[in-house]
Order: sequence, then structure tokens, then C-alpha cells
Amino acid sequence: MSETSVEETKPAAVIDPKDAPSLWTRIKRSDVWYSFTRSPVAIVAAIIVTIIVLASVFAPLISPQNPFNPAELNLMDGFSAPMEPNQFTGNVYWLGTDDQGRDIFSTILYGSRISLFVGVSAVLLAMVIGIVLGLVAGYRGGWADTIIMRIADVQLTFPSILIALLVFGIVRGLVPPDVRNDVAVWVLIVSIALSDWVQYARTVRGATLVERNKEYVQAARVIGVKPFTIMMRHVLPNVMGPVLVIATIGLALAIIAEATLSFLGVGMPKTTPSLGTLINTGQDFLFSGEWWILFFPAVALLALALSVNLLGDWLRDALNPKLR
Repeated sequence: MSETSVEETKPAAVIDPKDAPSLWTRIKRSDVWYSFTRSPVAIVAAIIVTIIVLASVFAPLISPQNPFNPAELNLMDGFSAPMEPNQFTGNVYWLGTDDQGRDIFSTILYGSRISLFVGVSAVLLAMVIGIVLGLVAGYRGGWADTIIMRIADVQLTFPSILIALLVFGIVRGLVPPDVRNDVAVWVLIVSIALSDWVQYARTVRGATLVERNKEYVQAARVIGVKPFTIMMRHVLPNVMGPVLVIATIGLALAIIAEATLSFLGVGMPKTTPSLGTLINTGQDFLFSGEWWILFFPAVALLALALSVNLLGDWLRDALNPKLR
């Protein structure tokens, strides 16, 4: 037997699972991580978002007071200017207090929790609705595609904030008056989600129309795989890239939508903290000299929304193969 034939019969080298790169190693070697480390804007935006999220989650441990616990409030501390001793109590607050003596710094921490919860929940619900309808419209086609897309076209003719206002009013009207404040956050989530599902559905439908004609989908059909399994196991993973980009940008829009609805008085009640309700309260005192009641919650909302938007822009470019 020749030397060449002996070499050809040698077994292939087996990689020991212990020698396989870890998840963190694979992340550091990915194109997305490389793009992130080369983008100072994305790094700063990620740091700001992380700080706000952590501060919101651990608000009970960080904030000097629970601003929505009447037992911890003192009306004599009302209208305290930032970093100035109160003329009656002598207490000093970093960002001042509002008319009820609530620490503005504490209200921002607690308010950010509600705004983030509403924004993330609304985006997740809108994603689920949009992905399911987009997959059905793109894969099944026919009358299902026609009905879903015509509903989407009609909804796109109205601003999303008007759709959210309409849905919020209808759902709130169906809820008994004695529990409206208790379910306000869930009504707000449903309202924002139902106003934002269209962009996910249209994106998923377009990607599904491309994927359903590829060889791996045709092969799955030939061997008898059920359509639902094909859509969930084969098509969905290949259309999630654009959806994640839309979700990142949509998170900022959902947070702004919550703040807008609460500012208009149709979102969260004033007894429940959110950045929108804080801004609504602050605008009543803007022209009487207590500017800090409005200014600092507005800055927090701006920083959060802008940082999430910048992360969405970076993610869109990082996942775009034409820019690599």
C-alpha cells in the first residue's frame, strides 16, 4: 500500500468539546462585537442605557426615599431648589423636590421603571403580533395575505399615537371604573403594541416571501414537514435580523409613546410614577419658577430615548451585510 493511500485512510481529527471556544470567545470574534468596539457612539449609548436600566431596577436601594409613599413625604420640603437647603426643614435634595415634597431624583428612578417596563412589554407584544401575522401573510399568501396587509395599509394611514389613543379609550371604557387605575399599565401596553405591530408584520412578510422559495424550505415541504414547523423552525430564524433592529428602534418610540400618552393625561395615573406623568406634573409649575420639576425628568427621557435610538442605528448598520 502506498504512502498516499495510508494517509487518506487516517481518521479525521476529532475536536474535544473542552477545546471548543466558549460563548464569550465566540461573541468577541463576531462581526457585531467588532463593529461595537469600533463605534464610540454605540459604546457611550450602551453605557447610558445600562446605567439607567440598573438604576431603575435597583431604585428601592438607590433612591433616598420612596416618593410615592405618603409616610415618607413632608409637604414642608415642597418646591426645594436643587442643591439648596429648604427654608423650612433645611433638607438638601440633589435635583430638588416637587409641590408635594417628593425628591425629583427618586421620582425619576421610580418613573423610569414604569417607562422601561411599558416600553419593553409593548415592543415584545408588538413583535409577537407582527411576526405571527407576517409569517402567515408571507408563507400562506392568498386571502390571508390580502386581509392582513390591507388592515396594515389602513392602519398606516393614521399616526400611531392616534391609534394608541383610540385603543386606550376603547379598552379603558370596557374596564370597570373601580379597577381602571390598577390595570392602566396593561391597557397602555396593549394600546402601544396594537399601534406598532404593522412595521414588524410588513418586514417579516417581505423576508418570508424570499425565504419560502429557497431550497431548504422546498426540501422541508417534500419530506412532509408541517407548515407551522417550517415557519417556526426554518423561516423565523432567518428573518429575525431586521426584526431585532426594528425592535431596538421601536423601544425608544414605545417609551416616547408612553410619555406622550401620560403627558396628555390618558396614560398612567398621576399616582403611579412614569416619566410622562412627571413631565405632566412639572409643566404646571414651569412658568412659576420651579423649572427643575419638568427639566430633569425631560432630560432623563431624552437621554434614554436618544441612547436607545443610537443603539438601534448601530445595530442596523452592524447587521447590514452590504456595509461589511
